[in-house]
Amino acid sequence: MVSMLAFAASVIAAEPLPRRVFIAGDSTASAYGPERAPRQGWGQQLQGFLDPAAWQVRNHAQAGRSARSFIEQGWLDGIDKDLRRGDVLLIQFGHNDAKVEDPSRYNEPRDAFPTWLMRYVSLARERGAMPLLITPVARRKFDRGQLLDTHGQYAQAVRDLAARETLGLIDLNASSSDWLRALGDEPSKLFFMHVPEAHTPDQAQTDDTHFQERGAVAVACLVVDAWKRLDPALSEHVIRDTDCGARPSALADRAAQPHPSSVIHSADLARMQPGPHGGAGATTAYPMFADAPDMPFQFRKRALHKGAGIGLHQHDHDEIYYVLSGSGHYILDGVVHDVTAGDAMLTRTGSTHSIQQTGDEDLVLLIAYLKR
Repeated sequence: MVSMLAFAASVIAAEPLPRRVFIAGDSTASAYGPERAPRQGWGQQLQGFLDPAAWQVRNHAQAGRSARSFIEQGWLDGIDKDLRRGDVLLIQFGHNDAKVEDPSRYNEPRDAFPTWLMRYVSLARERGAMPLLITPVARRKFDRGQLLDTHGQYAQAVRDLAARETLGLIDLNASSSDWLRALGDEPSKLFFMHVPEAHTPDQAQTDDTHFQERGAVAVACLVVDAWKRLDPALSEHVIRDTDCGARPSALADRAAQPHPSSVIHSADLARMQPGPHGGAGATTAYPMFADAPDMPFQFRKRALHKGAGIGLHQHDHDEIYYVLSGSGHYILDGVVHDVTAGDAMLTRTGSTHSIQQTGDEDLVLLIAYLKR
């Protein structure tokens, strides 16, 4: 399969830019207007990952459709009339194909579902486009902390069809399941349509299938990351990072950590100290993670109160200051620099520096350096 995909990619790569990617899918991928806010589909966020000068997204996904009803209701016709050589067709169904109570949408997974999917594949092949199959994105369904698989036979049918027809496969069911497990039951609600009444014009929503914006972006990221693996040439046209999701081993990796990750609150760490290195006035030091084992660097916050400073001293290590708030005079190697919120200062080994607070507001610094 890899060699045939590489061949197809090389042929398509010769097509002029911009190229187009079409989406055929259901409500998890479709676009929604502001009247449905904050609900969004992942297809709605796909363009945000792609350089519009190189790729244009044509999102034809429709809510409530199965692989069958999308065709029978004429939604594939809009793709049919525009699809051309060099395009990519992303195909994601399965959520509604399992609705056995609705004969207009239901497809049994072994034969009917892949048969309908082949209609999309055949269309793409006829037009010289590249079809990519996508397994259905996972639902947020936990039972006693364990994520349940609600798409088992349908996701497997897509995998089997991709293998049988030598097609590119984006296993979104697997990657989104890993993402959900790593998030956990309660935190994952932030990405789905768990919306209190105060945030919607009609009523509160509890929906474990559809996404808020942050969920749509996260799933679009999973799609693009997998697409890049199928076609590495895509990477040069991806305009934001796709280091997203989690490995299948994420929970085991977490449990095996010798020194667990943690969160601290700076208010619990406050230490009143005079100005360091012979500096004037009073400061408050916040020794962030000072006792954390195996940390290769030091990370500190320090507030210089009115009139306070850090005295001149020569460095035997590299150090970075970042100004969170306030203003000051930063004396670096005999030169005074006026600094304020957002400024960063790098002092290299051998240099001298000092900093003095100015104005009425505390000068608050973040400080980082390698442990000696």
